[in-house]
Amino acid sequence: MRKVSGLLLTAERRAITGLAGLYASRMLGLFMVLPVLALYADDLTGATPLLVGLALGIYGLTQAILQIPFGMMSDRVGRKPVIAAGLLLFLVGSVVAANADSIGGVIVGRCLQGSGAVAAAIMALLADQTREQVRTAAMATIGLSIGVAFAVAMVIGPWLAASFGLAAVFWFSAGLALVGLAVLAWLVPPAPRRLRHRDVGMDRRQLTDIVTRADLWRLDLSIFALHLVLMAIFVAVPFRLVEAGIAVDRHGLTYLGVMALAFIGMVPLVIVAEKRQRMKSMCLLAIAAIAASLFGLAGLAGGSVTLFAWLLVFFIGFNLLEATLPSMLSKLAPAGAKGTAMGIYSTSQFLGAFLGGVLGGFLAQQWGLDAVFLGAAALTLAWGALMLGMPTPPHLASEVVALDADQPEDALETLMTRFAEVAGVEDVLVVPEERLAYLKVDRQHLDEQALARLTRSQHTAEESGTLGQQPRS
Repeated sequence: MRKVSGLLLTAERRAITGLAGLYASRMLGLFMVLPVLALYADDLTGATPLLVGLALGIYGLTQAILQIPFGMMSDRVGRKPVIAAGLLLFLVGSVVAANADSIGGVIVGRCLQGSGAVAAAIMALLADQTREQVRTAAMATIGLSIGVAFAVAMVIGPWLAASFGLAAVFWFSAGLALVGLAVLAWLVPPAPRRLRHRDVGMDRRQLTDIVTRADLWRLDLSIFALHLVLMAIFVAVPFRLVEAGIAVDRHGLTYLGVMALAFIGMVPLVIVAEKRQRMKSMCLLAIAAIAASLFGLAGLAGGSVTLFAWLLVFFIGFNLLEATLPSMLSKLAPAGAKGTAMGIYSTSQFLGAFLGGVLGGFLAQQWGLDAVFLGAAALTLAWGALMLGMPTPPHLASEVVALDADQPEDALETLMTRFAEVAGVEDVLVVPEERLAYLKVDRQHLDEQALARLTRSQHTAEESGTLGQQPRS
């Protein structure tokens, strides 16, 4: 086992910057239409609330179906070619939607946008480009970029649509795809290797064990429900803003204020969840906040201030769950199975977005805007009731230990027992072909000195703040 530096190399920094930008720009293009399509659908031939909802959510269906095949294809033919193909599909879909004069054309365009399902390939390339001891920070950068992209989309989308029309939103998305292709070609360095990474990619041999774990499928259901509710209500939210007297060209500023304050309100709650080990309590609080806001938005008779307040409550709850659910998943997933768990989790998220758009459009078409919020609220209450029975997640952290490349495989296999004997190591998986050991540790009871001796580290956790300079999550 080798000593490694936790500082980013130049190639790693380029890869993280470029791939985070790629991921964020793609999500920006998908999300920009969310706050505007319902408002501008009257200009599209054949538009109905149901078809508008389908157009909003259809990208989630193709994304859910194709993300795992795209990831597997990248293992065989290479990361960059698959990512480039996905960006080209996203580009074609954006152009189709921009030129559409009917809701059917927009649906086809959004379907093509989602078919460029390169999320798994991007994460795999990031893993190829980074060492184990900096990979957690790299993945966190991707996660942060997605949150920023969503907030920016909620501001830019309304501004573009109000200034230049709905088509401009899709043309802007097409431009983002072209920029992404340039970034992929010139900024992201060639991958020095192409390997399977159990902390990133899906392992089909682990699939049955992960799917059948009740604690993990509760989290999959949570991200499914969260994005179902989000997509459903944006069939109705833009009209609530209009009813409150907020001009269409001011919607972007409204969302900007909501998003900024929601982020500020979410931060202390995340700190409580992580530092004081109140993950389940904060999760239930967020679900309750979302349910309350949805009931408040239904039949809203107040003005813009009341509307702003309820949207703020909703997005504080939404942001809190977006931050804590992946953290809970990381703590609960078995050692070496995080990639598989995250693959199922992401698929659930995209399916939720698809069904949410359809459900929101159906409810709006059949019974009006209030029904959208009431239906979403009822679903949220059922979701919260199910989460009440979830055990409190153990406060475990992940460690990835790089092993000596020249160590014989039979010696590597004996390491599992030796790691398991260290106090505080709750789960361990040694993968000889990857030359990695995946550990789940309880830091409050961890014998850091024993682990440091086992990994032959030159620095203890007290001296360097790490365990053998390996990443923490």
